[in-house]
Amino acid sequence: MNMEFSFQLWLVSALPILLLLLFMVGLKWSALKAAPVSLLVTLLTATFVFKATPELILIEAGKSIWSSLSIISVVITAILLYETSKEAKAFDTLNKAFSASAPNELLRILLIGVVFSSFLQGVTGFGVPILVTAPLLIGIGVSPMWAVVVPLIGHCWAGTFGTLALAWHALILQTDLVSTVWVALYASVLLSILNLSAGITISWFYGGIKAIRKGLLAILAISITQGFGQILVTQINPDLGVFVPSAASAGVLILVSRIKMYRDEWSIENSRIMVYSPTGEGVKNSNGMSFFQAFFPYVAMTLITLSVLMISPINSFFGSLSYGPSFPGTVTGIGVHIDPVDLYAPIKPFTHASFFLALSALMGYVFYQKRSFVRTGSISLIISRALRKALPSSIAILSLMGISRIMTGSGQTEILSYGVASLFGNLYAGISPFVGLVGAFITSSNMSSNILFGGFQYSLSGILNVESFLLLGAQTAGGSIGTSIAPSNVVLGATTAGILGKEGDILRKIIPFTIAVTSMFGITTLVLTLYL
Repeated sequence: MNMEFSFQLWLVSALPILLLLLFMVGLKWSALKAAPVSLLVTLLTATFVFKATPELILIEAGKSIWSSLSIISVVITAILLYETSKEAKAFDTLNKAFSASAPNELLRILLIGVVFSSFLQGVTGFGVPILVTAPLLIGIGVSPMWAVVVPLIGHCWAGTFGTLALAWHALILQTDLVSTVWVALYASVLLSILNLSAGITISWFYGGIKAIRKGLLAILAISITQGFGQILVTQINPDLGVFVPSAASAGVLILVSRIKMYRDEWSIENSRIMVYSPTGEGVKNSNGMSFFQAFFPYVAMTLITLSVLMISPINSFFGSLSYGPSFPGTVTGIGVHIDPVDLYAPIKPFTHASFFLALSALMGYVFYQKRSFVRTGSISLIISRALRKALPSSIAILSLMGISRIMTGSGQTEILSYGVASLFGNLYAGISPFVGLVGAFITSSNMSSNILFGGFQYSLSGILNVESFLLLGAQTAGGSIGTSIAPSNVVLGATTAGILGKEGDILRKIIPFTIAVTSMFGITTLVLTLYL
């Protein structure tokens, strides 16, 4: 770049992110309101400070629209799946089954908010775990805001090796490492700490120290199965690093709920995260639907996803069709170059999460309609509700992606990361997971954070003469935590929980957790760099 680095320039590059946080957390603005204003500020700083040309702005806007369509398609189809299940009253049956599987109320919350949300992250990701589990938590009495907070925290440990390890592969592509064993091991160890911290934090939210003491055995059972399970599985097949441990943890938690200390009904009186019915009525189930029938769309989604993604001949057939637009290269007035792209963020429509969700929703509707759980012709009503709910989220996502792309194309993201490294020098290792966290917050994706900063972390490990696996592991672990505060994920959860506009309240509950755990990662990484 032709412009010399300065603290003032670093502050300008951070301004869009700082304002987004101020608007959403400090002023309690919704993402629908905060994101467009922050986007406008991004455009102004890119144009007048970083000398971005109108052509560059238009190209980066085109990239953001294309990337947004990929996410928005998942939003619409995930809500479509949710509305299909809601129309059939499947959630009544699911919640009754969860109550039967775990009479202990805390275990019920952990079963849905940690175990089930992580299982969904292992297969699909893209915000689907929050979309699906928030209504389920509301169904067992969790208040809408906490029904979003719980799975956001509960599933974030799966942000690296979930979605069949998309974020992991994105990270490794930014390096020239011959062996990735140590990176996977260190990242998994950090993520197991995150997993344990999430279970303890959710229990604290539910009922303080009393709930932690009561739920500790169950929390440890989940953490050992998911956290240590991930450590082992990623050494064999990273693609299954979340799916296998999460599936196993469901059986483990159900078994734990059968032991003496958990098999009876138990709850915290006046828990701050619960909304209790004044009549004391439980979940009703009058449609005669079995658990398998209620769960059918999600069974279908899992089987379809795993078959298409894991069976090579099927994957080759369905993945043969791919499309992505081309974009020319750009350069700003301060010398920031972006290379031309012949195939930008190509989408394979028949291996995309939205295809699996749409197909599962259709199969669920046909399944329910043939058994008279939904009225004939109600599909139009279901689609209408899904589109209406998806519209505000889609506008927010378009704005958020615009911020991400214009910051990257104009060099603001590069200045932001360079400033952090320059400020901390040899102590940078302690800050490295925060870079991953900020990347996930900016882009709403750990995969995108790893693409954005993976190469930077790898290069910096050579400059600072530290083991690359430490910075790379810290990067993706920090990015995993970042998914819990990623604005698009928060928006998706608020949408299905019926509290759109309360995103700032949600973030205020989660940010202390993210800072505390990311700080633990930073201290651990810094200490290890001093001895390795």
